Amino acid sequence: MALGTLDRSLPPFFNQGPSAYSKLVFFGALSLFLMVADARFNVTQPVRSLIATVLYPVQWLAVQPVHAVRSASDYVTGVTQAEAESAQARRQLALQSLRAGQVEQLMQENERLRQLLGLKAQIATPVMAAEVLYDAADPYTRKVIIDRGAAQQVELGAPVLDESGVLGQVTRVHPLVSEVTLVVDRDLAIPVLNVRTGARSVAYGDPSLGGSGMELRFMGSNADVQVGDLLTTSGVDGLYPAGLPVATVSRIEHRAESAFSKIYCVPKALTAGARHVIVVKPLTADVAQRPPAAAPVASRRGAAK
Repeated sequence: MALGTLDRSLPPFFNQGPSAYSKLVFFGALSLFLMVADARFNVTQPVRSLIATVLYPVQWLAVQPVHAVRSASDYVTGVTQAEAESAQARRQLALQSLRAGQVEQLMQENERLRQLLGLKAQIATPVMAAEVLYDAADPYTRKVIIDRGAAQQVELGAPVLDESGVLGQVTRVHPLVSEVTLVVDRDLAIPVLNVRTGARSVAYGDPSLGGSGMELRFMGSNADVQVGDLLTTSGVDGLYPAGLPVATVSRIEHRAESAFSKIYCVPKALTAGARHVIVVKPLTADVAQRPPAAAPVASRRGAAK
């Protein structure tokens, strides 16, 4: 190889170029110039706008995952909050419905109690307020249990009334509760008076009428009884005070094969849902006892002997 063909330049490793200090001074001055020029004349504003326009799609794509996660989180939070509000609204609606039913029930009870107090004012005998606890366990009878007994001086045979009329009669007394046989029971009979005609008769419970009816028995076919006649207690039995509403005549059947009419009645008292009642002291406690029979007088012949 000829000597003239040899490369005598320094290798890149030894080619340092400008010194680091020179570069620092140059770029520092350039930065200072650009900052002053941008602050005074906004020379870099077009460049920044161009760079922002070019980088906008990249920024939009980079932000989309964050928006997606935030939207999903907001959706889940909204659904959970909506379900909670819906459940709370249902609870409030149920509570309001319950309160509305209770208000209606309280209004009905107040009205019945007012009527009951009005009926109490018409009765001269002592009375006692009571509440119906439950129906008797025997399914073949119509009886209820009240929360008054021997401890409250409830007497056997005491009439029981509600705000509309005669409900029944105390047939069994326990220390704290009493059993009341309703007027629709087949074993209970009440002497009644037809207010329109003044005729007396006896009304019996009739279980054949759905367990909530009464029958006026032993009334002749030609008896003056009409549908709608009001029957009240006659007071002849010495137990029920006279003038208490008992029932209303609802239907009359005349039978050719019988001398008596079939007269159906509807009780005035609420036999299927009475709650507050009054117990009346039986009139027999105020009736004077029958004087004892006088000793037989001996005949004169026996006296002479």
